[in-house]
Amino acid sequence: MDKTELLWAGTRRSLSIGDGSFPSLQLGGAIIAPSQHVRVLGVIFSADLSLKKHVSKVSATCFHHLRRLRHIRCSLTSESATTLVHAFVTSHVDYCNVVFAGAPKIITNKLQQVLNSAARVVTNTWKFDCGLRQLMHTELHWLDVPERINFKYKLGVITR
Repeated sequence: MDKTELLWAGTRRSLSIGDGSFPSLQLGGAIIAPSQHVRVLGVIFSADLSLKKHVSKVSATCFHHLRRLRHIRCSLTSESATTLVHAFVTSHVDYCNVVFAGAPKIITNKLQQVLNSAARVVTNTWKFDCGLRQLMHTELHWLDVPERINFKYKLGVITR
């Protein structure tokens, strides 16, 4: 019962109607109160289904790992930096990213910033070095976030 969560989902307008309180759910002897955010398989859903909180959490975690990797980058080879970035950053960006299919660009832009920073760590370049986008596509062979989402979505449709 500790892991059971209740979410009343709807549009912002429908959620704002009334006093904002929603009925609880009684299962057995336990009463489960609704919350604003629930976590399902590692993805944080908000009551308005916006995924903003999930993107913020993923971005914060990835930037934390990138800061730590930037400190030790001079001690790493290019291959080991790539491996660590894939293990700690791109795996978080790619996990369940199909839920972002059709998401507004403002949501995917935050994840794109994470990938841009990850590419800078791998290539050992800085923020204002030019040609980052070309490095990501030609040297690293990385797709942008919307392309990653579409690729994963189409792959899922094809394998069904």
